[in-house]
Amino acid sequence: MSLRLQDILGNAPGTVATAAGIAAGVLVLSGAVASLARRKLRNARQTEGEVDDFFLDLFSRTNLALIVFPACWLGARALVLPAEVTALISTSARLSLIAQAALWLAAILDFFLRRYHRHRVENDPAAVTTIRAFRFCAVFGVWCIAILVALDNLGVDVTTLITGLGIGGVAIALATQNILGDLFASLSIVLDKPFVVGDFIRTGEDLGVVEQIGLKTTRVRSLSGELLVFSNSDLLQSRIRNYKRMEERRILFRIGVVYQTTPSQLRGIPPMVREIIERQPSTRFDRAHFAAFGDSSYDFELVYYVTSPDYNVYMDTQQAINLAIVDAFAAATIEFAYPTRTLYLERSQSRE
Repeated sequence: MSLRLQDILGNAPGTVATAAGIAAGVLVLSGAVASLARRKLRNARQTEGEVDDFFLDLFSRTNLALIVFPACWLGARALVLPAEVTALISTSARLSLIAQAALWLAAILDFFLRRYHRHRVENDPAAVTTIRAFRFCAVFGVWCIAILVALDNLGVDVTTLITGLGIGGVAIALATQNILGDLFASLSIVLDKPFVVGDFIRTGEDLGVVEQIGLKTTRVRSLSGELLVFSNSDLLQSRIRNYKRMEERRILFRIGVVYQTTPSQLRGIPPMVREIIERQPSTRFDRAHFAAFGDSSYDFELVYYVTSPDYNVYMDTQQAINLAIVDAFAAATIEFAYPTRTLYLERSQSRE
């Protein structure tokens, strides 16, 4: 049996045993490390740290079946084998490593996408759909690259294939440029976050609350109740006003009083209005000035801030200020102006 083994393999039985031991040792060591790591990191999901989650994902994606050929290649280096057999074992080992590398790279992508999803899902539930689509495209791209590398290792000329795929990709991109534009716009919305679900936005003459951010369209519920559907690319090309991100509102308004108002009454209006504004909750007074002489009134310009972005709070505050100004002016016998015109008639005496 030993002579026959030497004749076939051209190696002594001891050398063959050494090669088999190397291969088996690599397999056993790899399996033991992966098993021990998974056992140590078993509770990683329940901890707050993310490093152990990262390594758990890597070890979970380690396929021992793909380690067989690299282990055999390491053992075969101790043997003298025919060139065809050596090339077969070497190619098989490279293909196994390419597949395992693709699994690890997919695990890394999954880890970072899950991490991003955990940090953003509470504030942006709509990101789930886009993240899933991006994960599919990313993993698909990883495996496409792995297949091309594998074909190259098998001796296939992938240059022509890549060129053909490139030309076909350009044709597909031109045919579906609107769809692809919306997909990339959706990804831009998720990553850049000009708005999220629940934000009150305005674009052009349309305004409403964002209900859903999809891969191609964004749905907004208008104040009158109808559902507005915007293309993602068109939406990003527009000027968007996000009222939900408003931290406070700056309010500027004017009031006019009649020209019969006395100078002392005019001097008392700015401090009177300031005291009224400062009495209101969630307000910060800025200024009150006698701004101009109007056609039929003395005009005062008033500016204050509402420290809440809520529109109802702003309207309640403005209403309270308006009513308080009316009461204060009535108590001070100051009259609001309204458009008036005074005609002066002069009677001329006839000469005899």
